[in-house]
Amino acid sequence: MDKVSEPMEKINAPSPLRVIWRELYNDKLALFCLFLFIVIVGTAFIGAAIIDAGETLNQNLSIRNNPPGDGFLLGTDIAGRPILQMLIIGARNSLIISILVAFFASVIGIVFGLVAGFYGGKVDDILMRILDFLTIIPTLMFTIVMIVLLEGTVLNFGLVLVAFAWLGTARFMRMMTLQQGAMDYVKASKTLGTRNIVIIFREVVPNIVPAMTMMLTLTVASTMGIETGLTIIGFGLPPDTPTLGIMISRALNPLAMTSRPWQWAPAALLILAMVLCINYVGQAIGRASDARRRRV
Repeated sequence: MDKVSEPMEKINAPSPLRVIWRELYNDKLALFCLFLFIVIVGTAFIGAAIIDAGETLNQNLSIRNNPPGDGFLLGTDIAGRPILQMLIIGARNSLIISILVAFFASVIGIVFGLVAGFYGGKVDDILMRILDFLTIIPTLMFTIVMIVLLEGTVLNFGLVLVAFAWLGTARFMRMMTLQQGAMDYVKASKTLGTRNIVIIFREVVPNIVPAMTMMLTLTVASTMGIETGLTIIGFGLPPDTPTLGIMISRALNPLAMTSRPWQWAPAALLILAMVLCINYVGQAIGRASDARRRRV
């Protein structure tokens, strides 16, 4: 009697998050950047929770412009506020604004791109014409005008940034959805009569999670840069809201630029480190979404 063959072992494809982790693990620079960014974020949020914000923001002109030392590790600013505490609170605020703007912009862009890429035809044509129209608008000029017209609050500032931050994500997600829609398993599901919403969330979305994560991380970095740039030129958040951009804007004062670098250099170095960390991690996640570029 022939020996009954044993059933073949089922091979499960690794989850998208596992693919991302393997790519990060094999890219030591990206792994270090991820660790450094987690340390920065943890320090900012934990430190800001411990620090007495009211006491930190109080002006004390008797100790204004003190250099590092004399009880102040990073010195004091023009109002006599400790730079170290301001740096921690400013980093927390900048991260909260950037992450929230990136999250809502990514949600809008992902939904827009998924609908346009999956349904195609007239739906795609209409949505892409809307996207093309919004893309040709001079974003920076329009953002500045809206900030000037609206009340200068953190909420209004965030809404203005969200209004344009989703455009790149939408175009990229449409491209990724078109690629997935051409796959045989998606065509088979459509042939079997599976509902479109089920195909999108069961077949398409799980395969573009790395791309979605990459766009989210890059949007955080770009939002942080935009917030800093707008604040430096005077169209950012209110001056009484501590952020890294407001601290860097101190460099516009020629005396502070040349004689008091401790008032702006730590914030500039911190935001540079965060943006670089996010970009390196985002690049690794982007490679994870493309099997031809993976290091594993």
